[in-house]
Amino acid sequence: DRQTQCKFISFSNLNSLCPLPAATQVPGTRPSRPVKPRGFPLDAATRPPDAYYDDETVTPIVPKAASPEARTDQHCAFSPCAENQTPCSELAASTGCLCPGFTLHNAAPLTPDLRSVQWNGSEVVLRWCAPYSHISSYVATVGGRQRRTFEEGRRSGSLGRVDHISQVCLFAVNDGGESDASCKMFYPRDRSLPLTAGLVGGALGLLLLVLLAVLLWRHRKQRKQEASISAHNAAESL
Repeated sequence: DRQTQCKFISFSNLNSLCPLPAATQVPGTRPSRPVKPRGFPLDAATRPPDAYYDDETVTPIVPKAASPEARTDQHCAFSPCAENQTPCSELAASTGCLCPGFTLHNAAPLTPDLRSVQWNGSEVVLRWCAPYSHISSYVATVGGRQRRTFEEGRRSGSLGRVDHISQVCLFAVNDGGESDASCKMFYPRDRSLPLTAGLVGGALGLLLLVLLAVLLWRHRKQRKQEASISAHNAAESL
């Protein structure tokens, strides 16, 4: 009979000659969803090897970072004296370059390098280089009194008008406190140049006037003497 024939049929023709009964569905229920094997678990002793998982998966989003192959021994193109740069930490994450050692945000920063304090014709301007520390802001003082606060990315700033000789200092600040001061003396000699030039010019002009007055007086005196001599000679000739 047909059941006996199925016992000796080859496996490749099993479905054609001996079809399996179709799956039935109970009225009022949803058909079961096929599942897809996802492979064996890492710990085969705790989970059976025939475990299946749902086909829906979630792909994690990994932050973009430099691959190990992109790592390099080159230092990052980061200058502590240039303004508004990309933070060195971001350069290192994207290119694999090496940053100099930075102190943490909860440790008082190292001292900034105040390079110059100059009068530019209308105000006093500072220029500095940042320390290798986490910085939140910079504070500038004039004569021991706080004058201005600058953002972390700044490397220069204006103090406005300073009309007298003063000590100008710069501090770096973060969550751990403030750094030691980097200071320079400011001498407003540049502003005194026009006044000095005016005084010198006035003195020279006054001296010229005095010389002209002396020359004119001597000239008149000489003419009077010549007139007196001529009159005396004319009287003798009579």
